[in-house]
Amino acid sequence: MAYSDRASPLARYLLLAYALLIAYASLNPFSGWRDPGISPLDFLLAPLPRYIVAFEVGANITAYIPLGFLVVLALHPGRRGLLALSVAVLIAALMSLSLETLQNYLPSRIPSNVDFAANSLGGACGAGMGVLFSNHLLRNEGLQSLRYRLFRAGARIDLGLVLLGLWLLTLLYPGTSLFGNGDLRAVFSTPVGELHPGEIFIRFEALVVGTNTVAIGLLLALLVGRNQPVRALFLAFVVAALTVRTISYGFLFSSQNLFDWLTPGALFGLAVGVLVVLVAVMFARPVKVMLCGLALMAATALVNFSPENPYFLAALATWQQGHFLNFNGFTRVLSAAWPFAAVVYVLALAGSRSRDRD
Repeated sequence: MAYSDRASPLARYLLLAYALLIAYASLNPFSGWRDPGISPLDFLLAPLPRYIVAFEVGANITAYIPLGFLVVLALHPGRRGLLALSVAVLIAALMSLSLETLQNYLPSRIPSNVDFAANSLGGACGAGMGVLFSNHLLRNEGLQSLRYRLFRAGARIDLGLVLLGLWLLTLLYPGTSLFGNGDLRAVFSTPVGELHPGEIFIRFEALVVGTNTVAIGLLLALLVGRNQPVRALFLAFVVAALTVRTISYGFLFSSQNLFDWLTPGALFGLAVGVLVVLVAVMFARPVKVMLCGLALMAATALVNFSPENPYFLAALATWQQGHFLNFNGFTRVLSAAWPFAAVVYVLALAGSRSRDRD
């Protein structure tokens, strides 16, 4: 079967993941639910606000563009053209309407007809882009072909690719050291420990970055198909991750803070982790599964046992979250939960009977 005639499970997994992300960002912090005593759809006919912030309108449009785009890709090949466009626009509008309606019941959120209109417009733009480019992306020479050429076949591999995409999103949260996911100390309100010499922070950060690099590299290696350039793909993925981290610091802080994340400990841990992965990818698949799981668990333990860096906390205290408050709350939760989802996924890989073996 040609790739252009094949449905894309990866697009459907990405659509589900992205829809959940939008729902979380729209309803965070999920507390204080109450009945406002008015019709939940009154906001649709409310007068326009006196001040409309261009940034917020642009953000609401941008947030729904990927949703409309992914809906069209997920409908391929059964529904195309005008039908796919109509369904995608309807889904984006209904999702926005549902979330705006639910915001009536959250004291920290205010439903807005402007937000609903911006979301719907963004969904329509994304759907239009999906109709224009879906055939190019999903045909034999497109991205779907590239996905099957570089990575192993199967829905569980698609899930792994989605997991790696979500890991890239965790890098947008500046409240942790580089690759330092799985930090649960804020959840359990653990007390701040005693002060330590600077060398302690460097050593712990190097260990955290190194073990996480090994975990990510081996997870990627488990997804890559036979006879594919796994080392080159891993190095390209590391470059992409560091680029995301750099852009996030520049965007959330300022252009002067682009490389604040590049500390001596992070640099040393990254270098050692990359070298370990370049050697470990030659191991048999069961060994890579075991090492990946161990690295994930070790990295998460190190994140939670490492001492708080007072210099980093002082810098973070000056961070003005502003318009990004809800988005940063989402990335924080994603950063905390990601390693545990990854461990479950690796255990599922270990328990599966794969016909293709290294």
